[in-house]
Amino acid sequence: MSNFSRRDFLKTGALGSLFAGSVAVGCTTGTTSVAGNWKGKAKNVIFMVSDGMSAGTLTMADQMKRRLRGSASNWISLYEQNLVNRGFMDMSSLNAIVTDSAAASSSWGCGHRINNGGVNMSPEGEAYTPILMHFKNVGKKTGLVTTTTMTHATPAGFIANVPNRGMEADIAVQLLERQPDLLLGGGNRFFAADMRDDGRDLYAEFIQKGYHVARTKAELEALQNDGKPVLGIFFDSHLPYTVDHLNVPEYLRDVPTLAEMTGTALRRLSGSEGFILQVEGGKIDHAAHSNDAAGLIFDQIAFDDAVGVAMEFVNANPDTLLIITSDHGNANPALNGFGSGYAAADAMFDSLALATRTNNTILTMLSENDSVARIREVIETYTTHAISIDQAGFLKQAMAGHLQ
Repeated sequence: MSNFSRRDFLKTGALGSLFAGSVAVGCTTGTTSVAGNWKGKAKNVIFMVSDGMSAGTLTMADQMKRRLRGSASNWISLYEQNLVNRGFMDMSSLNAIVTDSAAASSSWGCGHRINNGGVNMSPEGEAYTPILMHFKNVGKKTGLVTTTTMTHATPAGFIANVPNRGMEADIAVQLLERQPDLLLGGGNRFFAADMRDDGRDLYAEFIQKGYHVARTKAELEALQNDGKPVLGIFFDSHLPYTVDHLNVPEYLRDVPTLAEMTGTALRRLSGSEGFILQVEGGKIDHAAHSNDAAGLIFDQIAFDDAVGVAMEFVNANPDTLLIITSDHGNANPALNGFGSGYAAADAMFDSLALATRTNNTILTMLSENDSVARIREVIETYTTHAISIDQAGFLKQAMAGHLQ
């Protein structure tokens, strides 16, 4: 769960509400674990988190993947082939009925209930040892891969101790101090000297500690697999949504996908000592906050592609435990039927695949000073959906802050 202002909600909600639809399909999800046919103790642990994924998100991504690629999602195929154990876990926060990502990840990371917003710390300030440090202390390799900032709540929950998840500059310093073997994600603004308030050049400090540092996909691919730890930071903030990534040439060139980062992580961490790796698809949560159906579905598919990479590793290394889960549901999206006999639902659902920009990116192209005609033109260009004059006017009011 991310910080989201009322005005942001009104803007993205206004845009997201313009595109509703589709058929009703149900699916219940929980935590899935895969360990092949191995009967001994697991040497390796891959912990995969689809942040903010509700049951409907898994269903919609599976349906879209079947329609576009002709096969089930990797996650659903595990159920269909009866290859997994399945269960539910309560990650409730200590102080609220709705759990945020920090409290949820901390529940896995340290085994304690945490107040929303805290990372592995009690309300009284007691710091609990995060799970990656337990693994590191017994000689295991450790890694974190995410599509958010490297310092965001979910990866932080496995390695950091801060009273407030917003202390990302401090979390970056803790990453330097605690020295996991691999870090791949976004968040340049928390590592670069010219973007940090204290002026520290954390890239230089990581290099001094023996790390390879990669800032682009090409640099990551060029690294020698020489056993040195790796820091890969590929965007100033969170990595781009998959819909944007697929349609912006420089993103395709410079930013690795979650599946590519997962493959790199598994190759570099694999060894006789064993490892623990957390892989987070963090933009699913962000798209849910923005009521962005296309953004949600295609980031879930990107996460599922990473699941496929992990499944290949488990098949080749059966002493590996693969856990696939979500930390909390967000927005409760679902597929709904409409039209006579729900006949219009399929075409509406399929039209989501035609989007070439996410809601958030479209909003960066618009302002309250734009005409209603321009708002309609931009939205239709990047979503293929035409909106009415009244709908465009409603969005214009939201961008101007006139909806309270």
